[in-house]
Amino acid sequence: QVQLVESGGGLVQAGGSLRLSCVASDSIFRFNAMAWYRQAPGKQRDLVATMTRGGSITYADSVKGRFTISRDSAKNTVYLQMSSLKPEDTAVYYCRVTTWGYEYWGQGTQVTVSS
Repeated sequence: QVQLVESGGGLVQAGGSLRLSCVASDSIFRFNAMAWYRQAPGKQRDLVATMTRGGSITYADSVKGRFTISRDSAKNTVYLQMSSLKPEDTAVYYCRVTTWGYEYWGQGTQVTVSS
């Protein structure tokens, strides 16, 4: 069983920045991939960014150039640096990891961007 704990959410004005953290209870190199998702009220949960064990990164078109996913293996942590935030980025952000047929989710952290 893997536990994931997200933090770093909050209220920010449009144009501002936040950095989300996701701390895993196991070495992140155990995971095939680590990803950030988000879910706005009344909407489906969407993929925001993914990083594979090998370091390949993909982003949703809506966040390209504004968000950056990174990791710190010594801290078993994956980050999501969010800049130039927009009101439409408001959502609960979730961390997800996959490993050999299993997936684990964090509890989510709320990000609210005011206009």
